[in-house]
Amino acid sequence: MSRITLIDPVNATSMVGEHLAQINDAFGVVPNMFKAVANSPAALASMWGSFGALGGGKLGAKLGEQIAVAIADRNNCNYCLAAHTALGRKAGATAEDMTEAQAGRSSDPKTAAVLRFALKVVEDRGDLATTDVDALRNAGLDDEEIVEVIAQVALNLFTNYINVALDVPVDFPGVKLTRVAR
Repeated sequence: MSRITLIDPVNATSMVGEHLAQINDAFGVVPNMFKAVANSPAALASMWGSFGALGGGKLGAKLGEQIAVAIADRNNCNYCLAAHTALGRKAGATAEDMTEAQAGRSSDPKTAAVLRFALKVVEDRGDLATTDVDALRNAGLDDEEIVEVIAQVALNLFTNYINVALDVPVDFPGVKLTRVAR
């Protein structure tokens, strides 16, 4: 059970109502995470705006979802792991792609480099070496894509923290976490 009220989209007004209507149009329903975040109009606008901006970014939806499941598994976020596994499949990833990404791996060298980098950003709280960024350049990423990877990490930390801290009920098909909690 959620530790915070899940806002009913039917009762939402003003900007929150508008954002929840857009979210409903995008997903066919309003996922519980957005109902929780809707308690703060500013947080909802920030989260939904970030999803929209990064969804249209250079990395593409499939890689964005692979980053998301790697971070969700690392942060023990059942909600995000379930949601982004489903979204990754819709974006063209195979079940194997998503399972590998969850573990921070990929058979594609560029994707593997991105996942290693994203997890290093999380684990080291952004305190990276020049060689870490150079590894992405060597994998073929340009500066735009490097910044976008970090933005994806930040957005996923935001969603992970919301869902874990507030115990938002998972409303996507469940996926088993692989990481052992500390």
